[in-house]
Amino acid sequence: MISRQRWVSAGLMILGLSLVLSLASSANAEDWPQFRGPTGLGYSSGRELPTVWGGRDKKNVLWAAPLIGEGHASPIVWKDRVFVCTVRWPESVPDRTKVIPEHHVLCYSATDGKRLWDTQVPPGPWLRSDFRSGPGGGYAAPTPAADERHVFCVFGSAVIAALNHDGAIVWRKEIKPYTFDVTIGSSPILFGDAVLMLCAMTRSEDSRLIAFNKKDGSTAWQTPLPHASFAHSTPVLIHVGGKLQLIVAASGMAESAEGVQSFDPASGKRLWWCKGAGEAASPAYGSGIIYCDSGRGGAGIAVDPTGAGDVTRTNIKWRQERLSEGIGSPIIVDGLVYRLQAPNVLKCWRAADGKPVYTERLTGLTTSWASPVADAAGRLYCASAGKSYVLQAGADFRVLAVNDLGDPNHASPAVANGRIYLLGTRMLHCIGKK
Repeated sequence: MISRQRWVSAGLMILGLSLVLSLASSANAEDWPQFRGPTGLGYSSGRELPTVWGGRDKKNVLWAAPLIGEGHASPIVWKDRVFVCTVRWPESVPDRTKVIPEHHVLCYSATDGKRLWDTQVPPGPWLRSDFRSGPGGGYAAPTPAADERHVFCVFGSAVIAALNHDGAIVWRKEIKPYTFDVTIGSSPILFGDAVLMLCAMTRSEDSRLIAFNKKDGSTAWQTPLPHASFAHSTPVLIHVGGKLQLIVAASGMAESAEGVQSFDPASGKRLWWCKGAGEAASPAYGSGIIYCDSGRGGAGIAVDPTGAGDVTRTNIKWRQERLSEGIGSPIIVDGLVYRLQAPNVLKCWRAADGKPVYTERLTGLTTSWASPVADAAGRLYCASAGKSYVLQAGADFRVLAVNDLGDPNHASPAVANGRIYLLGTRMLHCIGKK
């Protein structure tokens, strides 16, 4: 007979093993719940992602599902579902500048691409006429965000809404005033019980950070940004010294004295700020620095985020001058900063001091707007539903594969459970090893 002590020990061992297996399963089942993934910085924990896809035999293309409408909001993944935001003008509309399109939130099965539901969100008040932003005229530019209960979406008509996972609208709020530049490009991010939204306007007096309550859309807190100019960037949450900071880059087309700022995401209290630029591209964080530039050209900076107050003279570690346009966001991998810029040039610098490592052209790359993704195997995916590059991260420029799905769009990839989801102008594509 087994003694009670040995029985308890065996039970604890089994319980421990079950816990380890459960955690391992959870670690492998990575969601991609917002713009640039779980961290908001473009990192995937996956190691088994395919590097080659497409071609005549549609290698590693698991499925492709037709879209309703169009847009360049990036897809997101929660468990076994993929969510996409698009807009659609009926064929009877002769002039798109005079009619706000339908706002669609689409839900697909991650398993086979079957469309599970399509919900139309009533548009907001902003009728736009400047369609430089790409597919959907910029009405469907912000990437949605999801948690275990809701999907939160923002559209360019100045509206934010929450839907449950069955597609029912839980709440809807209009964003007023709406003196955004061209369109709304910033995506919502989630923190605790709040949906955080950067509303950086052409009128600085209208600029603000808003924390919406997830439950009902009421305002939890609001912080004016009187020294921030317009921006389409998405803030990032980073851990510094055991505490969270919300990094905001918003300066319009040029550097400003408070172009880069840090806030407490729980209260909206400002922690530090410095001279810098932020407009189209979102910040990167890694190797102890924040790197950001406007995405419209000009200068980029690396900032040590451990300061307080005005850290312009104390915490800016290095600068890059005379950068060209790069709408997509930078990424930091293993001590190296990667920055994709027009015309399809990938620059690599050392994070420690900004010293150049290489500058190489990605010939034929469809878009430099899509933000790169790095996996845990040290590979860098400059990927879209058009012509894409997969590179080995490191000091040597090494191309692993060049792929093309022939469905070009600006959307950034989503990565979950060993699969890559790429949004085209016509289809949502799922890439995975066959």
